[in-house]
Amino acid sequence: MTTSIDLRALASDLSLAVVRLTRHLRGRRTESQVSLTQLSALATLASEGAMTPGALAARERVQPPSMTRVIASLADIGLVDRKPHPTDGRQIIVSLSEAGSALIADETSAREAWMTEQLAGLAPEQLRLLQDAVAIMTDIVKKSE
Repeated sequence: MTTSIDLRALASDLSLAVVRLTRHLRGRRTESQVSLTQLSALATLASEGAMTPGALAARERVQPPSMTRVIASLADIGLVDRKPHPTDGRQIIVSLSEAGSALIADETSAREAWMTEQLAGLAPEQLRLLQDAVAIMTDIVKKSE
């Protein structure tokens, strides 16, 4: 006998759980000097490396003029470096500065410390289920990119 799963209800429950978890993770942010939009751009540069503003805008799914403003604000506070593109004089390459790398490390550490504390209280079976769920959610996100 197979169990019928209400996909719409599961989608709703999962979405709400992710939103609530995200809210808790955001609450763990250190006294940050950057907005979540800026932090997301920095995290993308940290994980994917230097890129053009257009590529960063596409990766972050924002319009290029919006990303230009984000990059300018991050450069003003020393979190990113801008260098001329090696082959296209009309472009620049944006990369994470040392200060940007340090900020990303601090933000990540605060979130991971809280999450590690929460996971430590779970049973081994629950941890295995979460491990599987992470893989599934990662696959869902990759398929939609």
